[in-house]
Amino acid sequence: MTVVSISSASTATFSKLTLTALVAFAAITPMALLVAPALAAQLGFELRLGPPQVGTYFFVENGAFSAASLASLVWLGRANVRVIGASALAVFAIGNLVTPFVLPDYTSLLFVRAFAGFGGGTLMVLSMVSGQDAENPDRVFGYWVVGQLVAGAAGLFLLPYLFASFGLKSFYIALGVLTLLMSPLCKGFVVPISSRHAVSVHPVPPRVVLFAAMAIIAILAFYIVIGGVWTFASAAAAQNGIQNEATGGILAVASLFGIAGAMLATCLGGHLGRRSMLILGYAILLLAVLGLAVFAGRMGYIAAICSFKFGWTFVLPFIIAEVASRDPSGRLVASTTLIIGSGLSLGPLFAGMLLGSAWSLSAVFIAAAVIALLSFVCLSISPRLQAAG
Repeated sequence: MTVVSISSASTATFSKLTLTALVAFAAITPMALLVAPALAAQLGFELRLGPPQVGTYFFVENGAFSAASLASLVWLGRANVRVIGASALAVFAIGNLVTPFVLPDYTSLLFVRAFAGFGGGTLMVLSMVSGQDAENPDRVFGYWVVGQLVAGAAGLFLLPYLFASFGLKSFYIALGVLTLLMSPLCKGFVVPISSRHAVSVHPVPPRVVLFAAMAIIAILAFYIVIGGVWTFASAAAAQNGIQNEATGGILAVASLFGIAGAMLATCLGGHLGRRSMLILGYAILLLAVLGLAVFAGRMGYIAAICSFKFGWTFVLPFIIAEVASRDPSGRLVASTTLIIGSGLSLGPLFAGMLLGSAWSLSAVFIAAAVIALLSFVCLSISPRLQAAG
Protein backbone atom coordinates (compact mmCIF):
# COMPACT_ATOMS: atom_id res chain seq x y z
CA MET A 1 0.00 0.00 0.00
CA THR A 2 1.26 3.46 -0.86
CA VAL A 3 0.23 6.94 0.02
CA VAL A 4 0.45 9.88 -2.32
CA SER A 5 1.76 13.16 -0.96
CA ILE A 6 1.37 16.53 -2.64
CA SER A 7 2.92 19.86 -2.01
CA SER A 8 -0.37 21.64 -1.49
CA ALA A 9 -4.03 20.73 -1.25
CA SER A 10 -6.39 22.88 -3.25
CA THR A 11 -10.13 22.97 -2.84
CA ALA A 12 -10.72 25.08 -5.91
CA THR A 13 -12.26 22.14 -7.81
CA PHE A 14 -15.03 21.80 -5.22
CA SER A 15 -17.97 23.69 -6.68
CA LYS A 16 -21.67 24.14 -6.05
CA LEU A 17 -22.28 21.59 -8.80
CA THR A 18 -20.16 19.07 -6.91
CA LEU A 19 -22.05 19.76 -3.68
CA THR A 20 -25.38 19.38 -5.47
CA ALA A 21 -24.26 16.14 -7.10
CA LEU A 22 -23.00 14.49 -3.94
CA VAL A 23 -26.12 15.44 -1.94
CA ALA A 24 -28.56 14.45 -4.71
CA PHE A 25 -27.02 11.08 -5.51
CA ALA A 26 -26.46 10.25 -1.85
CA ALA A 27 -30.18 10.87 -1.33
CA ILE A 28 -31.56 8.91 -4.27
CA THR A 29 -29.31 5.86 -4.57
CA PRO A 30 -30.11 4.25 -1.18
CA MET A 31 -33.83 5.05 -1.52
CA ALA A 32 -34.87 1.39 -1.17
CA LEU A 33 -33.22 1.35 2.24
CA LEU A 34 -34.52 4.78 3.25
CA VAL A 35 -38.13 3.72 2.61
CA ALA A 36 -37.65 0.09 3.64
CA PRO A 37 -40.72 -0.12 5.95
CA ALA A 38 -43.12 1.01 3.20
CA LEU A 39 -41.40 -0.97 0.45
CA ALA A 40 -41.26 -4.15 2.54
CA ALA A 41 -44.98 -3.91 3.31
CA GLN A 42 -45.84 -3.46 -0.38
CA LEU A 43 -43.61 -6.37 -1.42
CA GLY A 44 -45.44 -8.57 1.06
CA PHE A 45 -48.88 -7.32 0.02
CA GLU A 46 -48.53 -7.23 -3.77
CA LEU A 47 -46.12 -10.10 -4.41
CA ARG A 48 -47.27 -12.21 -1.45
CA LEU A 49 -43.72 -12.49 -0.15
CA GLY A 50 -43.08 -13.80 3.34
CA PRO A 51 -40.61 -12.20 5.79
CA PRO A 52 -37.68 -14.44 4.68
CA GLN A 53 -38.20 -13.47 1.04
CA VAL A 54 -38.54 -9.78 1.87
CA GLY A 55 -35.38 -10.02 3.95
CA THR A 56 -33.55 -11.71 1.07
CA TYR A 57 -34.67 -8.93 -1.28
CA PHE A 58 -33.06 -6.26 0.88
CA PHE A 59 -30.00 -8.40 1.52
CA VAL A 60 -29.38 -8.81 -2.24
CA GLU A 61 -29.90 -5.14 -3.10
CA ASN A 62 -27.90 -3.93 -0.10
CA GLY A 63 -25.15 -6.46 -0.79
CA ALA A 64 -24.74 -5.34 -4.40
CA PHE A 65 -24.85 -1.71 -3.26
CA SER A 66 -22.06 -2.36 -0.77
CA ALA A 67 -19.98 -4.47 -3.17
CA ALA A 68 -19.60 -1.48 -5.48
CA SER A 69 -17.06 -0.07 -3.05
CA LEU A 70 -14.74 -3.01 -3.76
CA ALA A 71 -14.76 -2.22 -7.47
CA SER A 72 -14.01 1.42 -6.67
CA LEU A 73 -10.65 0.39 -5.22
CA VAL A 74 -9.66 -0.58 -8.77
CA TRP A 75 -10.88 2.46 -10.71
CA LEU A 76 -10.47 5.26 -8.16
CA GLY A 77 -7.56 7.46 -9.25
CA ARG A 78 -7.19 5.57 -12.54
CA ALA A 79 -10.41 6.11 -14.49
CA ASN A 80 -12.28 9.29 -15.37
CA VAL A 81 -14.81 9.71 -12.57
CA ARG A 82 -17.33 11.40 -14.85
CA VAL A 83 -17.27 8.43 -17.23
CA ILE A 84 -17.64 6.09 -14.26
CA GLY A 85 -20.48 8.25 -12.95
CA ALA A 86 -22.33 8.29 -16.27
CA SER A 87 -21.95 4.52 -16.61
CA ALA A 88 -23.15 3.91 -13.05
CA LEU A 89 -26.09 6.26 -13.58
CA ALA A 90 -27.08 4.33 -16.70
CA VAL A 91 -26.92 1.02 -14.81
CA PHE A 92 -28.98 2.40 -11.91
CA ALA A 93 -31.59 3.99 -14.20
CA ILE A 94 -31.92 0.94 -16.46
CA GLY A 95 -32.17 -1.40 -13.49
CA ASN A 96 -35.02 0.62 -12.01
CA LEU A 97 -36.89 1.07 -15.29
CA VAL A 98 -36.61 -2.63 -16.15
CA THR A 99 -37.80 -3.81 -12.73
CA PRO A 100 -41.55 -3.33 -13.45
CA PHE A 101 -41.23 -5.63 -16.49
CA VAL A 102 -39.92 -8.58 -14.44
CA LEU A 103 -42.61 -8.33 -11.77
CA PRO A 104 -43.99 -10.50 -10.23
CA ASP A 105 -41.22 -13.07 -10.87
CA TYR A 106 -39.20 -13.11 -7.64
CA THR A 107 -35.97 -14.62 -8.98
CA SER A 108 -35.77 -12.15 -11.87
CA LEU A 109 -36.55 -9.34 -9.44
CA LEU A 110 -33.52 -10.25 -7.33
CA PHE A 111 -31.19 -10.27 -10.35
CA VAL A 112 -32.42 -6.90 -11.60
CA ARG A 113 -32.24 -5.32 -8.14
CA ALA A 114 -28.65 -6.56 -7.73
CA PHE A 115 -27.83 -4.94 -11.08
CA ALA A 116 -29.42 -1.65 -10.03
CA GLY A 117 -27.88 -1.85 -6.57
CA PHE A 118 -24.36 -2.07 -7.98
CA GLY A 119 -24.92 1.05 -10.07
CA GLY A 120 -26.40 2.88 -7.10
CA GLY A 121 -23.52 1.86 -4.87
CA THR A 122 -21.00 3.21 -7.38
CA LEU A 123 -22.83 6.54 -7.45
CA MET A 124 -22.76 6.59 -3.66
CA VAL A 125 -18.99 6.03 -3.65
CA LEU A 126 -18.56 8.92 -6.08
CA SER A 127 -20.71 11.17 -3.91
CA MET A 128 -18.58 10.39 -0.85
CA VAL A 129 -15.15 10.83 -2.41
CA SER A 130 -16.27 14.00 -4.21
CA GLY A 131 -16.75 15.72 -0.87
CA GLN A 132 -13.34 14.86 0.47
CA ASP A 133 -11.51 17.95 -0.82
CA ALA A 134 -14.12 20.42 0.38
CA GLU A 135 -12.82 23.30 2.46
CA ASN A 136 -15.26 22.30 5.20
CA PRO A 137 -15.89 18.52 4.94
CA ASP A 138 -17.80 18.44 8.24
CA ARG A 139 -20.44 20.75 6.80
CA VAL A 140 -20.49 19.03 3.40
CA PHE A 141 -21.10 15.61 4.93
CA GLY A 142 -23.77 17.25 7.07
CA TYR A 143 -25.60 18.19 3.87
CA TRP A 144 -24.98 14.62 2.68
CA VAL A 145 -26.84 13.21 5.70
CA VAL A 146 -29.63 15.82 5.59
CA GLY A 147 -30.28 14.96 1.95
CA GLN A 148 -30.78 11.30 2.81
CA LEU A 149 -33.05 12.06 5.74
CA VAL A 150 -35.24 14.46 3.77
CA ALA A 151 -35.47 12.03 0.84
CA GLY A 152 -36.40 9.19 3.17
CA ALA A 153 -39.05 11.24 4.95
CA ALA A 154 -40.55 12.41 1.64
CA GLY A 155 -40.54 8.86 0.30
CA LEU A 156 -42.25 7.42 3.36
CA PHE A 157 -44.91 10.12 3.09
CA LEU A 158 -45.59 9.78 -0.66
CA LEU A 159 -45.22 6.04 -1.27
CA PRO A 160 -48.48 4.95 0.38
CA TYR A 161 -50.37 7.18 -2.07
CA LEU A 162 -48.34 5.96 -5.06
CA PHE A 163 -48.76 2.32 -4.07
CA ALA A 164 -52.50 2.74 -3.55
CA SER A 165 -52.94 4.27 -7.01
CA PHE A 166 -50.32 2.58 -9.19
CA GLY A 167 -48.86 -0.34 -7.26
CA LEU A 168 -45.29 -1.45 -6.59
CA LYS A 169 -44.02 -0.62 -10.07
CA SER A 170 -44.56 3.10 -9.45
CA PHE A 171 -41.64 3.20 -7.00
CA TYR A 172 -39.15 1.83 -9.52
CA ILE A 173 -40.43 3.96 -12.40
CA ALA A 174 -40.25 7.12 -10.31
CA LEU A 175 -36.73 6.24 -9.15
CA GLY A 176 -35.58 5.56 -12.72
CA VAL A 177 -37.04 8.81 -14.06
CA LEU A 178 -35.54 10.84 -11.21
CA THR A 179 -32.16 9.29 -11.94
CA LEU A 180 -32.32 10.26 -15.61
CA LEU A 181 -33.32 13.81 -14.70
CA MET A 182 -30.22 14.03 -12.49
CA SER A 183 -27.83 12.90 -15.24
CA PRO A 184 -26.35 16.42 -15.81
CA LEU A 185 -25.07 16.33 -12.23
CA CYS A 186 -22.50 13.68 -13.18
CA LYS A 187 -20.32 16.57 -14.34
CA GLY A 188 -19.95 17.53 -10.68
CA PHE A 189 -18.12 14.37 -9.65
CA VAL A 190 -14.45 14.94 -8.76
CA VAL A 191 -11.68 12.67 -7.55
CA PRO A 192 -9.58 13.58 -4.48
CA ILE A 193 -6.64 15.79 -5.45
CA SER A 194 -4.04 13.39 -4.08
CA SER A 195 -5.40 10.67 -6.36
CA ARG A 196 -5.00 12.92 -9.40
CA HIS A 197 -1.56 14.40 -8.78
CA ALA A 198 1.10 11.93 -7.76
CA VAL A 199 4.01 14.21 -6.96
CA SER A 200 5.79 11.60 -4.87
CA VAL A 201 4.93 8.13 -3.68
CA HIS A 202 6.08 6.75 -0.34
CA PRO A 203 5.38 3.58 1.60
CA VAL A 204 2.59 4.02 4.10
CA PRO A 205 3.95 4.34 7.66
CA PRO A 206 2.58 1.71 10.06
CA ARG A 207 1.08 4.55 12.11
CA VAL A 208 -1.09 5.62 9.16
CA VAL A 209 -2.18 2.03 8.52
CA LEU A 210 -3.13 1.72 12.19
CA PHE A 211 -5.26 4.88 12.09
CA ALA A 212 -6.98 3.68 8.90
CA ALA A 213 -7.72 0.29 10.46
CA MET A 214 -9.13 1.95 13.56
CA ALA A 215 -11.34 4.14 11.38
CA ILE A 216 -12.73 1.03 9.70
CA ILE A 217 -13.44 -0.59 13.07
CA ALA A 218 -15.04 2.63 14.31
CA ILE A 219 -17.50 3.00 11.45
CA LEU A 220 -18.31 -0.74 11.43
CA ALA A 221 -19.02 -0.67 15.17
CA PHE A 222 -21.09 2.50 14.77
CA TYR A 223 -23.37 0.94 12.17
CA ILE A 224 -23.66 -2.32 14.08
CA VAL A 225 -25.12 -0.23 16.91
CA ILE A 226 -27.40 1.69 14.54
CA GLY A 227 -28.65 -1.43 12.76
CA GLY A 228 -29.21 -3.41 15.95
CA VAL A 229 -30.94 -0.71 17.98
CA TRP A 230 -33.08 0.79 15.21
CA THR A 231 -34.31 -2.63 14.02
CA PHE A 232 -35.67 -3.48 17.47
CA ALA A 233 -36.92 0.01 18.33
CA SER A 234 -40.51 -1.16 17.81
CA ALA A 235 -39.94 -4.13 20.11
CA ALA A 236 -38.70 -1.74 22.79
CA ALA A 237 -41.85 0.34 22.35
CA ALA A 238 -44.05 -2.72 22.79
CA GLN A 239 -42.09 -3.67 25.90
CA ASN A 240 -42.97 -0.25 27.31
CA GLY A 241 -46.68 -0.79 26.65
CA ILE A 242 -46.93 1.36 23.51
CA GLN A 243 -49.37 0.17 20.85
CA ASN A 244 -48.24 -0.43 17.26
CA GLU A 245 -50.26 2.49 15.89
CA ALA A 246 -48.67 4.91 18.33
CA THR A 247 -45.20 3.47 17.71
CA GLY A 248 -45.32 4.53 14.05
CA GLY A 249 -46.07 8.11 15.03
CA ILE A 250 -43.32 8.15 17.64
CA LEU A 251 -40.73 6.85 15.17
CA ALA A 252 -41.85 9.48 12.65
CA VAL A 253 -41.25 12.18 15.25
CA ALA A 254 -37.87 10.61 16.00
CA SER A 255 -37.03 10.94 12.30
CA LEU A 256 -37.68 14.68 12.57
CA PHE A 257 -35.17 14.78 15.41
CA GLY A 258 -32.79 13.00 13.05
CA ILE A 259 -33.17 15.74 10.45
CA ALA A 260 -32.60 18.35 13.16
CA GLY A 261 -29.43 16.57 14.28
CA ALA A 262 -27.96 16.49 10.79
CA MET A 263 -28.88 20.14 10.15
CA LEU A 264 -27.26 21.21 13.42
CA ALA A 265 -24.11 19.31 12.46
CA THR A 266 -24.14 21.13 9.13
CA CYS A 267 -24.38 24.51 10.86
CA LEU A 268 -21.67 23.75 13.43
CA GLY A 269 -19.26 22.05 11.04
CA GLY A 270 -16.05 24.07 10.80
CA HIS A 271 -16.99 26.41 13.64
CA LEU A 272 -16.16 24.06 16.50
CA GLY A 273 -13.43 21.45 16.75
CA ARG A 274 -14.25 18.03 15.31
CA ARG A 275 -13.05 16.33 18.48
CA SER A 276 -15.57 18.31 20.53
CA MET A 277 -18.38 17.45 18.13
CA LEU A 278 -17.49 13.76 18.19
CA ILE A 279 -17.48 13.75 21.98
CA LEU A 280 -20.86 15.48 22.09
CA GLY A 281 -22.44 13.29 19.43
CA TYR A 282 -21.21 10.02 20.86
CA ALA A 283 -22.25 11.11 24.37
CA ILE A 284 -25.82 11.75 23.20
CA LEU A 285 -25.89 8.44 21.32
CA LEU A 286 -24.47 6.48 24.25
CA LEU A 287 -26.87 8.00 26.78
CA ALA A 288 -29.80 7.40 24.43
CA VAL A 289 -28.99 3.71 24.01
CA LEU A 290 -28.56 3.32 27.76
CA GLY A 291 -31.86 5.18 28.17
CA LEU A 292 -33.59 2.60 25.99
CA ALA A 293 -32.14 -0.06 28.27
CA VAL A 294 -33.12 1.43 31.63
CA PHE A 295 -36.01 3.87 31.10
CA ALA A 296 -39.51 2.50 31.60
CA GLY A 297 -42.78 3.91 30.34
CA ARG A 298 -43.95 5.89 27.36
CA MET A 299 -42.19 9.19 28.06
CA GLY A 300 -38.88 7.51 28.85
CA TYR A 301 -39.01 5.60 25.58
CA ILE A 302 -39.91 8.70 23.55
CA ALA A 303 -37.06 10.70 25.08
CA ALA A 304 -34.56 7.89 24.48
CA ILE A 305 -35.54 7.06 20.89
CA CYS A 306 -35.67 10.73 19.82
CA SER A 307 -32.26 11.32 21.42
CA PHE A 308 -30.93 8.20 19.69
CA LYS A 309 -32.01 9.42 16.26
CA PHE A 310 -30.67 12.92 16.96
CA GLY A 311 -27.30 11.66 18.21
CA TRP A 312 -26.96 9.22 15.30
CA THR A 313 -27.40 11.84 12.58
CA PHE A 314 -25.57 14.60 14.45
CA VAL A 315 -22.34 12.66 14.88
CA LEU A 316 -22.34 10.87 11.50
CA PRO A 317 -21.03 13.80 9.37
CA PHE A 318 -18.10 14.26 11.76
CA ILE A 319 -17.35 10.52 11.65
CA ILE A 320 -17.26 10.53 7.84
CA ALA A 321 -15.11 13.68 7.78
CA GLU A 322 -12.64 12.16 10.25
CA VAL A 323 -12.43 8.95 8.23
CA ALA A 324 -11.80 11.03 5.09
CA SER A 325 -8.99 12.91 6.84
CA ARG A 326 -7.10 9.68 7.51
CA ASP A 327 -6.60 8.81 3.83
CA PRO A 328 -6.21 11.68 1.31
CA SER A 329 -6.36 9.23 -1.63
CA GLY A 330 -10.07 8.63 -1.03
CA ARG A 331 -9.84 4.84 -0.99
CA LEU A 332 -10.72 4.59 2.69
CA VAL A 333 -13.82 6.74 2.18
CA ALA A 334 -14.77 4.69 -0.88
CA SER A 335 -14.64 1.50 1.19
CA THR A 336 -17.05 2.89 3.77
CA THR A 337 -20.02 1.93 1.58
CA LEU A 338 -19.08 -1.71 2.11
CA ILE A 339 -18.39 -1.14 5.81
CA ILE A 340 -21.72 0.62 6.34
CA GLY A 341 -23.61 -2.15 4.55
CA SER A 342 -21.83 -4.77 6.62
CA GLY A 343 -22.62 -2.97 9.86
CA LEU A 344 -26.28 -2.51 8.99
CA SER A 345 -26.51 -6.23 8.20
CA LEU A 346 -24.56 -7.46 11.23
CA GLY A 347 -26.35 -5.24 13.77
CA PRO A 348 -29.80 -6.84 13.41
CA LEU A 349 -28.21 -10.28 13.05
CA PHE A 350 -26.24 -9.99 16.30
CA ALA A 351 -29.15 -8.43 18.19
CA GLY A 352 -31.53 -11.12 16.96
CA MET A 353 -29.12 -13.90 17.93
CA LEU A 354 -28.69 -12.47 21.42
CA LEU A 355 -32.45 -12.13 21.87
CA GLY A 356 -32.84 -15.69 20.64
CA SER A 357 -30.32 -16.76 23.27
CA ALA A 358 -32.60 -15.45 26.04
CA TRP A 359 -30.94 -12.03 26.39
CA SER A 360 -33.33 -9.27 27.36
CA LEU A 361 -33.74 -6.17 25.21
CA SER A 362 -32.13 -4.14 27.98
CA ALA A 363 -29.07 -6.39 27.93
CA VAL A 364 -28.83 -6.11 24.14
CA PHE A 365 -28.99 -2.30 24.33
CA ILE A 366 -26.31 -2.22 27.02
CA ALA A 367 -24.10 -4.34 24.75
CA ALA A 368 -24.81 -1.86 21.95
CA ALA A 369 -23.71 0.99 24.21
CA VAL A 370 -20.41 -0.79 24.83
CA ILE A 371 -19.89 -1.18 21.07
CA ALA A 372 -20.67 2.53 20.59
CA LEU A 373 -18.00 3.35 23.15
CA LEU A 374 -15.53 1.18 21.23
CA SER A 375 -16.36 3.11 18.06
CA PHE A 376 -15.62 6.42 19.78
CA VAL A 377 -12.33 5.18 21.22
CA CYS A 378 -11.15 4.08 17.77
CA LEU A 379 -11.82 7.55 16.35
CA SER A 380 -10.55 9.51 19.33
CA ILE A 381 -6.98 8.21 19.04
CA SER A 382 -5.78 10.43 16.22
CA PRO A 383 -3.30 13.31 16.01
CA ARG A 384 -5.72 15.10 13.68
CA LEU A 385 -8.43 15.08 16.32
CA GLN A 386 -6.02 16.32 18.94
CA ALA A 387 -5.08 19.18 16.66
CA ALA A 388 -8.69 19.88 15.66
CA GLY A 389 -10.09 19.78 19.18
